[in-house]
Amino acid sequence: MKADLRGKVALVTGSAKNIGKAIALAYAKNGADLVITDIDVENGEDTVKEIKKLGRKAIFIKTDVSNYEDVKEMTKKAIDVYGKIDILVNNAGINVGKEGRKPVHEFSLENYKKIVSVDLDGVFNCTKLVAKEMVRQESGKIINIGSIAGLVPLRLQCAFAAAKAGVFNFTKATALELAPYNIRVNAIAPGSILMEGTQELFYSNPEKAESLLSHIPLHRPGKPEDIANAALFLADEDSDYVTGSVVVVDGGWTCGYARNW
Repeated sequence: MKADLRGKVALVTGSAKNIGKAIALAYAKNGADLVITDIDVENGEDTVKEIKKLGRKAIFIKTDVSNYEDVKEMTKKAIDVYGKIDILVNNAGINVGKEGRKPVHEFSLENYKKIVSVDLDGVFNCTKLVAKEMVRQESGKIINIGSIAGLVPLRLQCAFAAAKAGVFNFTKATALELAPYNIRVNAIAPGSILMEGTQELFYSNPEKAESLLSHIPLHRPGKPEDIANAALFLADEDSDYVTGSVVVVDGGWTCGYARNW
């Protein structure tokens, strides 16, 4: 997909690898300069190097989005370097691995609080502080990366499902509040995307992989680039009349696919 992001500055959280990195690279290929933020310093700096090879500017800022002071410093540094932030992608997120997936009465309180602090509170922290700059500019695009788990809850992941559902309603609430300032706020709901975590959990076992893919009409996992394409559209001026929307990119998983029983 092609867009015109020349002259734009994009800040992408959790962009050291996987979906966040794919979004950052897509933006750079279409003319944007980047702020790469993550707790993963090594991979974050590698992402910056890749962007610079594309001829775009990029900086890395180590940031824990669940820490308000960290996000405050991140925003300040980004403004000090670029003078503005045109696009914010709230991508940073976590979930429990196989060993942490439990029913609610056995779910770890520590895991619950940690997931909500990153996946939901982190979106609030970044949106609040970056939106202040966008209000001053009277323009901006905010894109929140959720999950289909926020639309169709998945078993043994109550914290992740709750946080991502919160992200979607937070998206709609902030879209209403920021529209007068020419700021659009939208969300993306990825389905099963092939990354390190999902490879280990699902796709390394052919039987488990087939069981999962039987729920997906397109019968394949998505790629990080599939999410990046949606994020590219929402960042471009072609989507200027889109706000408060949740764009589902899941191969048809949540469309009510009727399987034979």
